[in-house]
Amino acid sequence: MAINRKRLVYFERWFDPIAEQILGGQDDIELVRLLYADPQADNWADLSTAVGYQVSARTELQEPWFGNAALMERCPNLLAMSSAGAGYDVIDVDACNAAGVIVVNQSGTNSEPVAEHAIALMLGLTKRVGYTHRAMIKGQANDRLELSGNNIQGKTVGIVGIGQIGRLTAKYASAFDMRVLAFDPYLTEQQVAERGARKVDFPTLLAESDFITVHCPRSKETIGMFGAEAFSRMKPNAYFVNTARGRIHDETALLDALTSRRIAGAGIDVFDVEPPPPNHPLLHLDNVMATPHIAGGTVETMHEMSKKAAEQWIALLRGRVPPRLVNPEAWPAYSDRFARIVGFRPDAIEA
Repeated sequence: MAINRKRLVYFERWFDPIAEQILGGQDDIELVRLLYADPQADNWADLSTAVGYQVSARTELQEPWFGNAALMERCPNLLAMSSAGAGYDVIDVDACNAAGVIVVNQSGTNSEPVAEHAIALMLGLTKRVGYTHRAMIKGQANDRLELSGNNIQGKTVGIVGIGQIGRLTAKYASAFDMRVLAFDPYLTEQQVAERGARKVDFPTLLAESDFITVHCPRSKETIGMFGAEAFSRMKPNAYFVNTARGRIHDETALLDALTSRRIAGAGIDVFDVEPPPPNHPLLHLDNVMATPHIAGGTVETMHEMSKKAAEQWIALLRGRVPPRLVNPEAWPAYSDRFARIVGFRPDAIEA
């Protein structure tokens, strides 16, 4: 039987209430809020009849509500899942392809603040902002010349993944006359050049960069990308910055590189476990600046991400091709399921 009012579920809250305001005003969408604290049986009852699932960000998402095969097996009407931000590693795309479920994200809606945050960490590390702040509190800032930092002007920054965020980081780095290198195996030399960088291989990026900033997705290819070997190839005066995802760098290897002064410092917005415990050893190093996965979470951006996510859901549930479709390969199977479940066939993807 076709579904005329499409059920869209989410847990707890959106980044900004604008999404609930927009979606709650649509006659053809039933927006259902779930709570992690509620009995699982009640949440499964709502999820099992939903056609759409807005998946929380990894920091807030709890088991068993990840977008995986086990969840889809219990949700026969599920047509689409949307990640809260640009990253979608909380959703198993391969399992979605097999099930005829499409995945969408909010790519491009938080690029500016993440790129700004990466530059801010670079500046904070070289100007020793965190260290000197603590030194003043401890009464250890009597000789200010001993607390001198460095310039970033004219230095080399290596960008890992020069997509939406990476290209903006390159643009902002150019304001400091920085030399910009990029490692991105999915782009040509010309494409990388058009984004303001010179394409290099990974060993070259490690060897020549004064700063390395990570802007790639977390995937099978990138998990553990920065381990002991990678850090050993970096300059001893280089800084490592990750505002992308935890586990792209190995935390133990990074700790060893920092404590042995194999590299100069690190700016970390992402951790294996979020939020990290207060006794996490990386948080207590003088050559580390850490933030709790807030790079893309500015007030303006949370509003924009939520607004764009809501608008994308409306388009999707009315049969349009969503603007930020992650897995177009699932569209044929999805279209068949959509027609059967909703009662009409969605638009075709233009070749």
